[in-house]
Amino acid sequence: MLIFAEEAEHNPIIPIWQEIVVGGIAFAILCFVLMKFVFPRMEETFRARVDAIEGGIKRAEEAQAEANRLLQQYKEQLAEARTEAARIRDEARADAAGIREDILAKAREESDRIIAAGRDALQTERQTIVRQLRTEIGSLAVDLAGRIVGESLEEEARRRGTVARFLAEIGEGGGDAAGVAGRR
Repeated sequence: MLIFAEEAEHNPIIPIWQEIVVGGIAFAILCFVLMKFVFPRMEETFRARVDAIEGGIKRAEEAQAEANRLLQQYKEQLAEARTEAARIRDEARADAAGIREDILAKAREESDRIIAAGRDALQTERQTIVRQLRTEIGSLAVDLAGRIVGESLEEEARRRGTVARFLAEIGEGGGDAAGVAGRR
């Protein structure tokens, strides 16, 4: 009981030396275990996290650089495509203008050909009409001359001579006669 008496007389502010020794040994063992096993594992975990974060940042930077490179390549391809499209449009316009000019030239040639064919046809028709009119005018002149003179001009040789003279006279003054006929 004496031991309990000593404890009763002990000051509560000052710790017992045996507790200090036991607490120090326990603390030393705890520090040893932490430093030997726990801290290295924690350090490895931290390093792994740092590596993962830094690796992620590097991968993100590389991905960003690749994306920027691809974007630049896309922009260059787009610019090339636009340039090519503009060149193709210009070529198409030039081809269209050339085709248009060819078509217009062919149309002019065809028009000139049609006009020339029409003129030739008119000239042929005019000559045919002139021949028919000469024949009719000859017949009418002979009839008229026969009535005026009072004699019959039925002889073929005589008729041909009279008609040929009359037509020759009309041919020489044809410009004046045509002008007078046109004014009437």
